Amino acid sequence: MESIIELKNVSKEFKILNRHEGVKGSIKDLFSRDYKIVNAVNDISMTINKGEIVGYLGPNGAGKSTTIKMMTGVLEPSSGEILCNGVIPYKKRSENAQNIGVVFGQRSQLWWSLPVVESFKILKDIYQVPDKDYNDMMELYSSIVDMENLLHKPVRQMSLGQRTLCDILAAFIHNPAVVFLDEPTIGLDVAMKAKIRELVKTLNHEKNTTVILTTHDMGDVDALCKRIVIIDKGKMLFDNDIEHLSELFGAYRTLILSLNKKGTKCDEEHMKKLSDDVLSLLSEEFSDTSAFSLSFADDKTEILIDESKTSVVKVLNAVQKKYKIYDMHLQDISTESVIRKIYEGGI
Repeated sequence: MESIIELKNVSKEFKILNRHEGVKGSIKDLFSRDYKIVNAVNDISMTINKGEIVGYLGPNGAGKSTTIKMMTGVLEPSSGEILCNGVIPYKKRSENAQNIGVVFGQRSQLWWSLPVVESFKILKDIYQVPDKDYNDMMELYSSIVDMENLLHKPVRQMSLGQRTLCDILAAFIHNPAVVFLDEPTIGLDVAMKAKIRELVKTLNHEKNTTVILTTHDMGDVDALCKRIVIIDKGKMLFDNDIEHLSELFGAYRTLILSLNKKGTKCDEEHMKKLSDDVLSLLSEEFSDTSAFSLSFADDKTEILIDESKTSVVKVLNAVQKKYKIYDMHLQDISTESVIRKIYEGGI
């Protein structure tokens, strides 16, 4: 497979002033040399191939945006090497910008007062897109989404979802090798999220464009990404396909129990006490308490079970010794739960 982005032992350090409080502290800061070094990205290496959609995930402050800024050429790495489509991004920013598209959150690249078609034409001229290529791209867009209602509408009159959709179309208009999408579905309703995901998937398939997606919405990850990269505190924790991610915690199941009679009022205090009682019961029954953990949601008691250490049936039998079970449901661990366990040091 042809690689499009390569990172080798990339790190980025920031020098931050240790600030002092108060007016006197502010004056002192003007002459202070008391700095601390923060490692925003720490020794990250990865290769991304042409046509891949890669989910680049991590909690807030993990180093995702810093990595993206280095790949787009906005920041220079403190050490290591980056190649994006054969170009060192921070050394050849203009050349790199010709080959990438970006959609950063809710920062629109469209002209606020102009109809969206005029923004597309301006971007066509900026990127020097030939007329035929531009017309072919507009034809492709029309086959994917209903463009007629959007093309002649001023951007300021659009909903957030319509604007995001048009921003994504604008990012693909010059047929870039790589498109960076930062939280593309944030703040959107379920229907618009589905439309955005389908649009990205279709453009990736039709144009073989590499897509780097940063998001906190696991729906985006499940719908679009075959491969995910997870970082936290600047370090890479995981880089593999999403099926392998699920296998990491494939032994986990969530047993969801209704231990309260239907119609019984259950406040949070009651549910917490009930869950604590069930936990005490299980702790007496099982010597290895790391095999399960408890939580509650609404009027349900949820038991996360590691089946490599004990079975669902044994846990169920233990609970039935003391409680009547009015309803039960067994659920595989979700992608979101797996990723949360990785953040917490579960691998």
